[in-house]
Order: sequence, then C-alpha cells, then structure tokens
Amino acid sequence: MEVLEWIQNWFKDHCDGEWEHSDGIQITTIDNPGWDVEIDISNTSIANIHVPWILNETNAQNWYGVKIENQKFNASGDPDKLTFLLGLFKEMIQKIEH
Repeated sequence: MEVLEWIQNWFKDHCDGEWEHSDGIQITTIDNPGWDVEIDISNTSIANIHVPWILNETNAQNWYGVKIENQKFNASGDPDKLTFLLGLFKEMIQKIEH
C-alpha cells in the first residue's frame, strides 16, 4: 500500500485548482485484460521527457508497457500489474526529482 499512499500524496501536491480539472490521473481497465494508467505530468520536472513505448512481455498473461509523450505518463499491464505500474511512475519521479 506504500505506492498507493505515495500516489495519493503526489496527486494532492499537484492539485492547483486547474490541473485536477483536466487530465490528472486516470486508471482504467482494458480488454486484454489488464490496466491502463495515464498521468498528466505537464506541471512537473519531467514534463518534457519523451520515452517511446517499451513493451516487456513474458507471455500473454505477464506483460507491461510504458511510454512518456505529450506530457503524459502512460503505462499498461496485465491484471496483476496495477501496483507495479504505479510503482514505475513513482520510481521515475523520484529518480528525476532527487
């Protein structure tokens, strides 16, 4: 649950009266099945970073992918990867901001 508390605090810290009314953070399910995470990073220190789509796939039941483009962090993964995907975002932010 550490990553969930971290993402809650990160969200709260970035709410400025405008950011949270546009894209903010979106977590949805996909039909593969799996998860899709999209986080608006426009007002962060990583806003101008570009990372092309990287897919890590062991098999159809064990996969995830991540990219950063257009000031958005996007990650998708199998049904067991939600915490992992949020952890990728946390790790990336912490490495760049520290």
